[in-house]
Amino acid sequence: MIETENKKKVFIETYGCQMNFSDSEIIGSILMEHNYISTDDMKSADLILMNTCSIRDNAEQRVRNRLQELHALKKRKSSLVIGLLGCMAERLKEKLLEEEKHIDLIVGPDGYRSLPALLEQVESGQKAVNTLLSAEETYADITPVRLGSNGVNAFISIMRGCENFCAYCVVPYTRGKERSRNPKTIIEEAASLFDQGYREVTLLGQNVNSYQWEDNGLPIEFPALLEDVAKVNPLLRVRFATSHPKDLSDDLLDVIATYPNICHAIHLPVQSGSNEILKKMNRSYTREWYLDRVAAIKKHLPDCAISTDIIAGFCSETEDDHKDTLSMMEIVGYDYAFMFKYSERPNTIAAKKYSDDVSEEDKSRRLDEIISMQQKLSLASNKKDIGKVFEVLVEGVSKRSDTQLYGRNSQNKVVVFPRSSHKPGDYVRVLVEDCTPATLRGVEVK
Repeated sequence: MIETENKKKVFIETYGCQMNFSDSEIIGSILMEHNYISTDDMKSADLILMNTCSIRDNAEQRVRNRLQELHALKKRKSSLVIGLLGCMAERLKEKLLEEEKHIDLIVGPDGYRSLPALLEQVESGQKAVNTLLSAEETYADITPVRLGSNGVNAFISIMRGCENFCAYCVVPYTRGKERSRNPKTIIEEAASLFDQGYREVTLLGQNVNSYQWEDNGLPIEFPALLEDVAKVNPLLRVRFATSHPKDLSDDLLDVIATYPNICHAIHLPVQSGSNEILKKMNRSYTREWYLDRVAAIKKHLPDCAISTDIIAGFCSETEDDHKDTLSMMEIVGYDYAFMFKYSERPNTIAAKKYSDDVSEEDKSRRLDEIISMQQKLSLASNKKDIGKVFEVLVEGVSKRSDTQLYGRNSQNKVVVFPRSSHKPGDYVRVLVEDCTPATLRGVEVK
């Protein structure tokens, strides 16, 4: 008890993608080796860290608004240390220290090992910054602390960085070059998680299917890595995100089809259905190429769910371009999608070369049409599952009703069914009887 009382409390707030949640767990592990413990109570914290995302302007604005709240908190507690981490820290660097005077610490995605030393610098009365990008850092030797974990699902970061340079995206500038982890460390982490009771891992990377490692002169690519992780234990479900369409190979689809514990759900961002816009976005594929990859998925994995990302109102997008996106959605029949209005990000290719010339009114209307289309597609997809039996991995008690359990099937769809003696981590066979666009409802069957 005395040892715990002497430790400082850190509150970590995470914004953005799954990669950021994985990074927050790495940050937590580093700090807990240096006299910190995690807390869920922000007001009791000695150190508040915001792990940020820069991919859209509204994400940064949420952080700016939160910083104003923290400013008020720091006025009441002068010893409080506030740090900004991640992509927003990398993008804005010292500018943030000038604009947000109450920030003590700025650390980019490759600087987390330096946090203990930087915090000592802050304690001596100085501001501290480390936004150096690395060509080697993967944090492979750090066992992440599973923050806020349900004990069932865990993320494993297998690579960092991106070199695709999509015109709208800041990630290559905030996370640096692609570099992959040693596969042995990934497999060891998956095995350790299974031994701890976890029953599902998600392999993470900006583009997981461009993973590459060399072992004694022999290349190890993503299909081989995925196969090795699947072999850890047949009771360990394996997912991955995100796939770039240009790298989705038939070899990868064959591996997924071979191992029942590799989930039949592929996130394949399309961004636009228009060849003109895809070219301007520097996406490295055409509409026809993308549809060929979708056809390959459906051939190898007939029951596979396909999800996507879509941007409405990219530079110069016309009504015909927008209609191409809607028609792409109908042809593929996406199970679900992440949909956004285009927001220009400073220093990207699009910001330098193109005019953000689609009106906010048109962006909003087109996004509404995309969302409406996806609602119909998701409902149609879920209705097809009525009468089917799925193996569901229980994650916990439903937030809407304590008489219901919830979990996900292989297709990553949420399934809700009456509560019983099952606990998180159990596999349950569920017959689907009803659905909404977002959820399947069913009953347990033996």
